[in-house]
Amino acid sequence: MTSPAAAPPALTREGRTRLLWEVSLVLAVTVGQSALYSVLALIRASLRTTPISEQQTQLNPTVDTEAAWNVVYQFLDVFFSLALVALVVYLLWEPGQNALRRIGLDFRRFGQDLGRGLLLVLVIGIPGLALYVVGRMLGITVTVVASPLDAAWWTIPLLVLSALRAALTEEVIFVGYLFDRLRRLGWSWWGIILATAALRGAYHAYQGLGAIVGNFAMGVVFGWCYRRWGRIMPLVIAHTLIDVFAFVGYPLAVAWFPGVFAPPS
Repeated sequence: MTSPAAAPPALTREGRTRLLWEVSLVLAVTVGQSALYSVLALIRASLRTTPISEQQTQLNPTVDTEAAWNVVYQFLDVFFSLALVALVVYLLWEPGQNALRRIGLDFRRFGQDLGRGLLLVLVIGIPGLALYVVGRMLGITVTVVASPLDAAWWTIPLLVLSALRAALTEEVIFVGYLFDRLRRLGWSWWGIILATAALRGAYHAYQGLGAIVGNFAMGVVFGWCYRRWGRIMPLVIAHTLIDVFAFVGYPLAVAWFPGVFAPPS
């Protein structure tokens, strides 16, 4: 079984070309596409006459006025997003090697992974929240409406699924997949860490400059941790918990600190 520290296998010219095409196509249908739209959203927001601090974006918007259909559509959205994650894992699979074990997305060391994940929540989650508050105060971050304020009984399970979807999408593709592929293409470890962190920042650009800085820093920390631990699971656990707290706790944050978290009226 290989690990992030293992030397990448030598590529033929044809193999290198094929791998470049594969990475390009994966990015075009997953996080690369989202990053491009996100950057365009930030540019568009900057060109509006309304200040960025008075604009808002929704992370988990209602997609249908009828509750039952809203649940169906949101569940399907999560399902098809996870299908793209499964496709990336399939591309990582090689004869005789379990791709999930190779990137450390399994339950063999769950206790240790959970402890490391909780540590990352403290290292990333709390400073990230502080950075968002500072960004709102400086007027460089839009108001992020993390979840509907008129929550129904089915809202929390869907928010938890959305948090898991975001964690798997970002950590499997940004870290598990791109670290493997870019390493095979001859990139240095720090080149990979910084490049994927920059892509992660661009992926969240629609939230404003504060989110770009915060997610770039998160990408550097998560990339360094993966390089050191060789496991995706702690990153997925940390990312899921951070998003669950943000999504589920959003109505409370609005009630307690409306000047920072409440959407513009």
